[in-house]
Amino acid sequence: MSASKTLLITGVSSGFGRALAQEALAAGHRVVGTVRNEQARREFEALAAGEAVGRLLDVTDFEAIDGVVAEIEANVGPVDVLVNNAGYGHEGVLEESPLAEMRRQFDVNVFGAVATIKAVLPHMRRRRRGHILNITSMGGHITLPGIAYYCGSKFALEGISEALGKEVKPLGIAVTAVAPGSFRTDWAGRSMVRTPRSIADYDELFAPIREGRQQKSGKQLGDPVKAARAMLQVIDSDSPPAHLLLGSDALGLVRQQISDLTAEIDRWEKTTRSTDG
Repeated sequence: MSASKTLLITGVSSGFGRALAQEALAAGHRVVGTVRNEQARREFEALAAGEAVGRLLDVTDFEAIDGVVAEIEANVGPVDVLVNNAGYGHEGVLEESPLAEMRRQFDVNVFGAVATIKAVLPHMRRRRRGHILNITSMGGHITLPGIAYYCGSKFALEGISEALGKEVKPLGIAVTAVAPGSFRTDWAGRSMVRTPRSIADYDELFAPIREGRQQKSGKQLGDPVKAARAMLQVIDSDSPPAHLLLGSDALGLVRQQISDLTAEIDRWEKTTRSTDG
């Protein structure tokens, strides 16, 4: 285990954020966790007096983020690792799902993450060190019908992470996009926003998907504690990956996606090359 670090983790009340915070504290790191209310802050700080530090923050309150990060830097200490974990899943057929729900999905999953990155980067850049972990999803690599807005947000965060990593690598800062498969978190349970059904044409395709997801909630293959330990391994690495998949389901589905994409590129290669001038 490397020297103790200070981690800033957004959304530590449940799921991956809570599991990672607990494992990081157990490994001797200090964790500053963002929560949405005072009771959650007290519960988080009770995990480890002095080492678990709670801060109230809604990641969609973009104007507040710089001030919160500056206060943490001044009063808690330099942020060595930022973990953008705050996020949620939206489920709904695209035609049925209001644009307002897409905007909210991107505000939390993309804009909130980027705003937090922009707040910590000046400090990391000045120190010429730091590590940013963006929790994306296998839904940032593969897609399923009925989660178009969610996949869109996670594809966006994957792309932003990769490009950002190229920008900040020369400055001593690493960026890793962590893409979990199906884990036993609240993602498909109370955390998920579901658009009501309204168009019967989609029933045959989507009804079994929605029902299956609800039935599997809480029984998924992945263990959040093991995911947290994998993330700590990445944080401790001298050469962390730009992308890390978590879970054998994610591995299988993403490998299949790459294989299918390669086959399609090959099939249409002649057309692709025909456009050269």
